[in-house]
Formats: sequence, structure tokens, C-alpha cells
Amino acid sequence: MRTQSQAYADSASSPGIDLAPMLDFVVNLLIFFIVTAVFVKQSAIDLQRPRATTGPGTTAKSVVIDENGDVSIDNDIIDLRAVRAHIEVYRAENPDVGIVIVAHEHAPTGAVVAVADQIKLAGIDEIRFSTSQ
Repeated sequence: MRTQSQAYADSASSPGIDLAPMLDFVVNLLIFFIVTAVFVKQSAIDLQRPRATTGPGTTAKSVVIDENGDVSIDNDIIDLRAVRAHIEVYRAENPDVGIVIVAHEHAPTGAVVAVADQIKLAGIDEIRFSTSQ
């Protein structure tokens, strides 16, 4: 018959899963993936807008974009969503005349592109760009 101490010794030495090799393996995998990871640095394009010049040309409607991204037509600040409606009214009155987008040198590029898109949706194909300081 077994004594109580022998029964305790048998249950304490029962086979189990040794996790130390698995932890070593996981740590090695982690180190491998960290070392081989490629870190990509995002690069930006430095955009230089052309300087304003004067020259002969036809009279055109000008859409002004200031450095804060505010859009104005005929010295009235309007919402970006109203640009298309204003240009469609202007196009109905003068079908052969183009539009000049006058953007401040530090105007957000997204605002300039959004205004150009609205003008294009209004049916104007002749869009010219100019800068102001």
C-alpha cells in the first residue's frame, strides 16, 4: 500500500506540457519579423504653383480661392457646393467664355481641385489657372 507522501509525489511528477520551448520559438519568430520588417517613409511632393503673369486674352469669369480655401465669385464668398450652380448660370449667359481659377499661393490644393471639378461638371471645358499673392 502507498503512503500519503508517495501519492503526493506521484501526482506532482505527473507528465505535463512544457511551455518553455514554445515561448523560445515565439520570441525567435518575433525577433525575426521585427528585424526583417520594411518600414516605409511616406514622401510628399513639394508643389510649386506658377507665378501670376499678365498677358492678352479674352475676358473670363474668375473664381478666387484664398489661402484659407474660401471660394468667392464676384467678390461674394460662396460655398464650394454652390460653385457649380453659379457657373451654370454664367454659362447660360455666356456659352463661349472660359473660367479662370485664381488661387492664392498657399491655398489648399484640395480646394483648387474641388473647384476645378465643379466647373468641369458645370460644362465648362476651358479652365485656366492663375495665382495671387
